[in-house]
Amino acid sequence: MTPSEDKKQARKARMVSIVIAGAMLIWLGVQFAGKRMGLDGSFALLVDFAALAAFAWSFVVIYQIWRARQGS
Repeated sequence: MTPSEDKKQARKARMVSIVIAGAMLIWLGVQFAGKRMGLDGSFALLVDFAALAAFAWSFVVIYQIWRARQGS
């Protein structure tokens, strides 16, 4: 891999780590606040699905990074 490709892969990996950490923190915050504020369960379900979508996207990008590293 060239240095520019390495930087591109590192940028992708950083983005994945930020998305995973952010999704988890937001999910935990909404779960905690939702109970305290008495929010409807459908709102919690919506946040659950958003977190699952973020994790699914992260796994796809992690797989792409892994495949790119295998190819070089």
